[in-house]
Amino acid sequence: MLGRVLGGIATSLLFSAFESWLVAEHNKRGFEQQWLSLTFSKAIFLGNGLVAIVSGLLGNLLVDTLAFGPVAPFDAAACILAIGMAIILATWSENYGDSSDNKNLLTQFQGAAIAIASDEKIALLGAIQSLFEGSMYTFVFLWTPALSPNDEEIPHGFIFATFMLASMLGSSIASRLMASSAPRVESYMQIVFAVSAASLLCPIVTSFLIAPSNVKGGGISFSGYFQIFGFCTFEACVGIFWPSIMKMRSQYIPEEARSTIMNFFRIPLNIFVCIVLYNVNAFPITIMFGMCSIFLGTAAVLQRRLFVITDGHKSKSQEWEPMERDTEAEPLND
Repeated sequence: MLGRVLGGIATSLLFSAFESWLVAEHNKRGFEQQWLSLTFSKAIFLGNGLVAIVSGLLGNLLVDTLAFGPVAPFDAAACILAIGMAIILATWSENYGDSSDNKNLLTQFQGAAIAIASDEKIALLGAIQSLFEGSMYTFVFLWTPALSPNDEEIPHGFIFATFMLASMLGSSIASRLMASSAPRVESYMQIVFAVSAASLLCPIVTSFLIAPSNVKGGGISFSGYFQIFGFCTFEACVGIFWPSIMKMRSQYIPEEARSTIMNFFRIPLNIFVCIVLYNVNAFPITIMFGMCSIFLGTAAVLQRRLFVITDGHKSKSQEWEPMERDTEAEPLND
């Protein structure tokens, strides 16, 4: 239990502190905003993709080949984290924020709640993030039983590496999309959420179209291969999602409350995942995937709303610019 509590704290720091530090350091050094999008996509490609593939293969090696047991990957991860901590302490500069603005934890959360309630864009972004990440974390727990309903022997490490390869492909696509002026992030993410919702319907489709096998053991079935294709499509959407949501957060969430607001978003996310996992045995796995697909479809609808709002603001600002130039160009009356 203590490990899970500490793991929750570490996860919240992982998904807020590093991104906030990067955005603040990027702005402090006066780099171009376009570089921030490229940095996000490279971080997902190399970090969540390439390193995750190597980690999956290493974990498979430690557990299956070297027979060190199921705890060995956790021990290896602890060693790598210690090395990363040493590198960060030695090479990164600290960002203390505004030292004159000393706020307690309750005041920070009150400020975050006010910012979310007063800005529809931030509220939509938080809801989209919670819906997608909640479906993603639920998928992490569901893909193994979905591929081995009859205790089939599946190579978990290699399948995980395949998922991460699909995620790398998605982050590479995202970097190309964000490097161009069109389409905007708010536009193409509607399609990403719709495709991700459809991809998680694969277990439901196979349950209707392919007769289930009652043979215990063996290898992956035909329906399992079909589901792997759908899951890889979903992981590609995850690869597009991470750098894209990071870019939107850097645009719409104020820097002075970025970490607090991002962690505020994780409260409904964690509650959602806990409820789903607590009731995971109460419903068939197809129902669970159907719920995730509905949540992703809802995220697509909310993303559409975000696109309409931001596109309207952009159009208004473009209309005002020529009017201001015309006013400046008019000569003063004598």
